[in-house]
Amino acid sequence: MPAPDGPVSRLLRHRRLVAALAGAGASFAFAPYGWHFLAWLAPAVLFLLWEYESPREAAGTGFWFGAALFGAGTWWIYTAIHDFGQAPVWLALFLVAALLAIKGSYYALLGYLVVRIAPDPSPVRSLLLIPAGWTLMEWLRGWLFTGFPWLQLGYSQSDTPLAALATLGGVHLVTFGVALSAGAAVVLVRGGGPRLAAVAAAAALWLGGWLLDGREWTRPAGAPVSVALLQGAIPQDEKWLAENRAATLERYRALNREALGARIIVWPESAIPVLAHDAGIYLEAIRRESAAAGSDVMLGLLDFDLGTGEIRNGLFSMSGAGDGWYYKRRLVPFGEFFPVPEAVRKWMRLQSLPYYDMTPGEEYQEPLRAGGQRLAATICYEDAYGAEQLAALPASTLLVNVTNNAWFGDSAAPHQQLQMARFRALEAGRFLVRATSNGITAVIGPDGAVADRIPQFVPGILKASVVPRTGLTPYARTGNGPILGFAFLTLVAFTILRIRARRTG
Repeated sequence: MPAPDGPVSRLLRHRRLVAALAGAGASFAFAPYGWHFLAWLAPAVLFLLWEYESPREAAGTGFWFGAALFGAGTWWIYTAIHDFGQAPVWLALFLVAALLAIKGSYYALLGYLVVRIAPDPSPVRSLLLIPAGWTLMEWLRGWLFTGFPWLQLGYSQSDTPLAALATLGGVHLVTFGVALSAGAAVVLVRGGGPRLAAVAAAAALWLGGWLLDGREWTRPAGAPVSVALLQGAIPQDEKWLAENRAATLERYRALNREALGARIIVWPESAIPVLAHDAGIYLEAIRRESAAAGSDVMLGLLDFDLGTGEIRNGLFSMSGAGDGWYYKRRLVPFGEFFPVPEAVRKWMRLQSLPYYDMTPGEEYQEPLRAGGQRLAATICYEDAYGAEQLAALPASTLLVNVTNNAWFGDSAAPHQQLQMARFRALEAGRFLVRATSNGITAVIGPDGAVADRIPQFVPGILKASVVPRTGLTPYARTGNGPILGFAFLTLVAFTILRIRARRTG
C-alpha cells in the first residue's frame, strides 16, 4: 500500500528508528515500571508501519522492534555474564548481541509472514491475523533452542483486568488480548467503517477479564499453613569464597532458628556454598532443630553424584513425611550448561574461561512433601514456563519457587521474574511461596496478587499464612492447546485464502 502524506509518511522515512524506539518503549510496560498501556501502544506503532510495508521491509522493522525490546528490557544479562560470571567484556557483549539478534529474528519472521500472507491491510488482519501470529511467535521463542519466555506481552498486564484471562488460557491468551488491543488502535487511527467493530472486539476481551476477576476456580483444602521464607542476601561474588563459607552457613542457620515454629521453612536456590554430600553434618543439625520445633525445611542445594560426576541444581525437602528432591529441569544456557561444540570447549579451557554443565532433572517429578502439604516446585527462572507446572498441579496444594537473583544486581530482572511468577499462581489458582537469595522474596495469592514481600538486599524472614487449595482452573485442565490451536488455525485460514486469491488473480 502506498505511504500517505502527513505524519505516517514521516514515520516511514525513519521506519527502523521508529520501530526500535517502539520496541525499547515496550520494555517499560513490564515491572518494575508498570506502564502497562505501552504493551499495546508500542506494538500498535509497529503494526501501523506494517500497513505500508513490503514483506522484506516488515521483516526489517520487526527485527529492530524485537532487538530493541530485549536490549532495553534484558540489559541485566550483561551484568550476570560479565560482573558475576567473570566472562571478559568482549565475550559478554558478544553473547548479549547474539541474544538480541536471535530475539529480533522472531519479530522479523512474524512481520515477513504477516505481510506475505495478507499483503493488503485490513481490519481483520490487524484484529485477527497479527494477534494470532504474535501469540504463536511468543510461544515459539519460549521453547525453541531451550527458550527464553521473558517479556511476553501478557505479563505486562499483571495489574489490569486482562490478567484474569490467564485462568482460562494462560499468559498466551492475555498476550492475544494485548495484541488485539494494539490492532484495534491501528484500525482507529486509519479510520473507516470498522472502527466500532474494532472497539467492540477489544472491549469484549477487557470486559471478559473484568468479569472473571475474583472468580475462584479452586477451593480450600484444609486449615491455613504457616510458612517462613529465608533471604540470606549473600552477594554472589562473595558466596563461594572459601573464607566466607562459615559465615554464610551461620547466617542461614541463624535465620532458620529465628523461623522455627513455622510449619514450612523455605531457603533460596543453592542457599549454602556446599555440595549436598559435604553438608551432611550441617543438614542433620538443621533437621534436628527444625523437627523439634515442628518445622519442615526445604532448601536449595547443589547435589553431586559421586558415581557419575553429574551435578544437579536441586530443592531438598527434609520433612517428617520423608525426604525428597526436586531437580531443576530448565537449565540456564551459558550459566548452567554451555550449548557449544567440543572445539569451542577446548578453546574455553585454553582461555581459562569458566564453564560447567549441570544435569537436568526428569521432566515429571512428584510434588515435594512438607508441612503436611504437597508442593509443586520450580527453581529459578523455571517459573517463567507456565506449562511446565501443569502435570504436577492435580496432586499439589501449594506452589514453591526458590531463586538466586544475586546474579542480576539491582536491575529489573527480579521484578520481571516476580511478575511472571504472579501468573503461575493465577493460572494454578494456588498460593505460591518464593524464597530468593536477595529478593524479591514474596508470597503470591491464588489471584496473582502479591500478598506479602520483604525488602531486597537485606537478610530477612518473610512469615506468612497460606491456605492450601485443590481443584483446577480451566487453564490447568487444558493448558496452552486451545489458544495456540486457535492461533494456528487462524494462520492456516489466512494462508489458504491467500493461495486461492493468487490462483484466481
